[in-house]
Amino acid sequence: MKKLKNLVVFDLDGTLAESKAAIDPEMGALLNSLMRLTHVAIISGGDWPQFQQQVLGQLHQRKYLKNLVILPTCGTKYYEYNAGWKLLYAENFTPAESVTIIAALQKAVAESGLKIEKTWGEQIEDRGSQITFSALGQQAPLEAKKAFDPDFAKRKIITALLHQSLSAYAVNMGGATSIDVTKLGIDKAYGIHKLHDILHIKTKRVIYIGDALFKGGNDYPATTTGVACIQVDTIQETKRGIVAIIACLNMG
Repeated sequence: MKKLKNLVVFDLDGTLAESKAAIDPEMGALLNSLMRLTHVAIISGGDWPQFQQQVLGQLHQRKYLKNLVILPTCGTKYYEYNAGWKLLYAENFTPAESVTIIAALQKAVAESGLKIEKTWGEQIEDRGSQITFSALGQQAPLEAKKAFDPDFAKRKIITALLHQSLSAYAVNMGGATSIDVTKLGIDKAYGIHKLHDILHIKTKRVIYIGDALFKGGNDYPATTTGVACIQVDTIQETKRGIVAIIACLNMG
């Protein structure tokens, strides 16, 4: 493992933590132990402030942060640590593109026939390099989100419409209620290729761990890159996977 795998890449929501929740102390300790041994990257649909709240505030051993890369908004942004966090790139939309995408999202939701009785906060958020539709709103409670669309059926109707109206963009389902829109070709696969270019780590030496590796899920682009992909269904599965990787690296 030590010779073959030099980078472990994680999705965030549903993989390292529940949707928009902070990683728990056990996960924080496991990530610190893993960063001591190899490079780690976290790539998710949330923007930079979400990573600060969910992950960085829970990692108390700062000396290992040089081995951590954060890729917000599905890899359309890239942060590295060098005496502080630095933004390396951001693939932002133009104002005109944002207007087009938001209008298409609103139209697709209306045409899908989706009925929502209650929302918590705004449904559409412009994150600069990604525009995200959250069906129940950005601040919806976890239990409501889990019950909303567990089989992705509701969002598949909306994404099918978006693939027609936003064919020049990438559209993927993420989290429990979300649909993410990024520039075409700029998704988690793009983020993985940027990791390869910047860290000089070959894709065959990378593991990707996520909960939405199925076609249409926002982890799915990772399966096209040649990295080893591991599907997890719970946070506990992720923890067991990290424990196994750490054991293999320590044996190497």
